Amino acid sequence: MSKRQVIVLWIIALVLAGSYFAVQASAGKGYQNQTARSRGDKLLGDFRKEVEQVAGIEVREGEASVRLAKKDGKWVVADRDDYPANDNNVKDLLRTVAEVEVTQGIEADPSLAPRFGMDPEAGDEEERGTELVLRNDAGTELARLTLGKNLEGASDPMSPFGGGGSSGRFVRNHADDSGVYVTSELFPTLNTDPTRWLDSQFLQVEKVKTVSVSEPGKPGTTAWTVTRDDETGDFELEGKKDNEQLDTTALNPLKNLFSYARFEDVVPADEAGDAWNSDQQRQALIETFEGFKYTVTFGPEKVDPKEDEDPEAMPTETGYLMTIAVEAEIPAERKVEEGESEEDAKTKQEAFETRKKELEEKLANTKKLEGRTFKVTKYTVDPLLKDRTGLIKAAPPAATTPPVGGPLAPGASATPNRPRVQAVTPPIAIPPLPTPEDDEAPEE
Repeated sequence: MSKRQVIVLWIIALVLAGSYFAVQASAGKGYQNQTARSRGDKLLGDFRKEVEQVAGIEVREGEASVRLAKKDGKWVVADRDDYPANDNNVKDLLRTVAEVEVTQGIEADPSLAPRFGMDPEAGDEEERGTELVLRNDAGTELARLTLGKNLEGASDPMSPFGGGGSSGRFVRNHADDSGVYVTSELFPTLNTDPTRWLDSQFLQVEKVKTVSVSEPGKPGTTAWTVTRDDETGDFELEGKKDNEQLDTTALNPLKNLFSYARFEDVVPADEAGDAWNSDQQRQALIETFEGFKYTVTFGPEKVDPKEDEDPEAMPTETGYLMTIAVEAEIPAERKVEEGESEEDAKTKQEAFETRKKELEEKLANTKKLEGRTFKVTKYTVDPLLKDRTGLIKAAPPAATTPPVGGPLAPGASATPNRPRVQAVTPPIAIPPLPTPEDDEAPEE
């Protein structure tokens, strides 16, 4: 190879190498992330110092919204007359917001947010996004986030369902205009429905002794009363007649009445008066073996017919509203039994003190329900909706004998008490068969 050819090859190699490094440099500049936060950074920076100052939370999706507030150290749902909020749910949300990290930064001007599902004016709810605003006691905004669409993961060819599910969510931090971020947190519990934030603790009745229910619209009357002598016994209906038999399938549910009750919603005070009809309200007085006395007023929710409702469509089940009042006489001291040993007395006293504390806490928690109107399902109050006849078994129809000459039941005899008449035919004499001797007799 000549010297000139070697020089040419070196020149070509240098040109190619220069081109390679130029392309790499250009590519590096094109993909360089210019957002304020990079992968692994906290979305809100060092927000953990400020999270303790949060005293107001607002979640908004289009026209729907919910407001939470911190009062006297407790979180409440402002849209439900400051009803206690689920404290754990609120704390989990604030902890997530403070700890959530960026998995990807995308350079995008705030005007491009609708492309990521963050357009509050969009007609499609899925395109509006969810806005989260955190404020302090003075109402000063501490943070504002807008959560957009979920980032769909790569499909799994080995999966029978095809798609790979959501791997993250687009989020905009309004204090950071450098771009839109992707986080691995999907914020599935963030919701504008106030009922999702309410504390679920509700009425829990134990060891029912007596139940008395009024007539509809007449809280001072008594439709029926049932009572029992001990916790394991069956209910007896007051005023039961000797020929009446109780229906245990109707009475047994009263033993666990409101033991596992749940409510659907809390009706704001300014709406409660028009939410049900007073002429359909009933009142139940419930007494327990541990000295608790509950007064529960309940009735069907008023439902306004919808103009566009299909008259042939199956009607939806009507919800029920209820209010609660409670009082209790909790013994301050245990009754000492005769002949107790020192060890037995100590064990029983400890059990008494433990139960006494539980009952006092139960009374205090139930007192918090007073003055509120709750929406419940029909199933919750169904054992109380029966009238007195619903607690009695239907008597079997009595057997009757049709009168003489009257209409007959199918298969009945017209003369059932007469003896059977039998037809008897008198015997007939049959002449004997001729013998051989008779055949050989001489003719005369």
